[in-house]
Amino acid sequence: GESVGKVATKALRNAGLVPCVLYGGNQAVHFSAEVIAFKNLVYTPNAHTVVIELGNGKSFNAVLQDIQVHPVSDKILHIDFFQLSDDKEIIMEVPVKITGTSPGVLLGGVLRLNQRRLKVKALPKNLPDFVEASISELQMGNKLYVTKLETNNFKLMHPDNTVVCQVRISRAAMKAAQEAAKAEKGGKKKK
Repeated sequence: GESVGKVATKALRNAGLVPCVLYGGNQAVHFSAEVIAFKNLVYTPNAHTVVIELGNGKSFNAVLQDIQVHPVSDKILHIDFFQLSDDKEIIMEVPVKITGTSPGVLLGGVLRLNQRRLKVKALPKNLPDFVEASISELQMGNKLYVTKLETNNFKLMHPDNTVVCQVRISRAAMKAAQEAAKAEKGGKKKK
């Protein structure tokens, strides 16, 4: 596929086609596909496995690895796919999904998501659509580390001290806490 140079690529884009590369096999496969074909893929946050059917009757199971989008026009410039083999683990970035209710947030803390996506390593069939982060234990000022996340049949490719999210103390909450402390000291609570 050396002929797929810049000129060919430009011609493809003008025709509304997106140049794609499929890695992971014995050799990289270059192909192009209509932008329409990616609409569903690109705009869903989940890690999607796709079946790529090439004109020569071959089809591959693959996963979306990387999409380059034009910074201004938002047009898709290029897509990398990675071919899946049932017995080979792959590394994918998947979105973090916050679940539960944090006591700290209920008290006025502010939840800050430090990691919107996490890299996971798994066999294709075990790839999660998202990594669930339960915040029900988080008090004001607490951090949720990757070590606390449930990983069923997949590994998280992050250092143990990676913070997924944290409950920051908001000014209002601090003030309320101080007021409460003052009121406690005074013995009588003001109405």
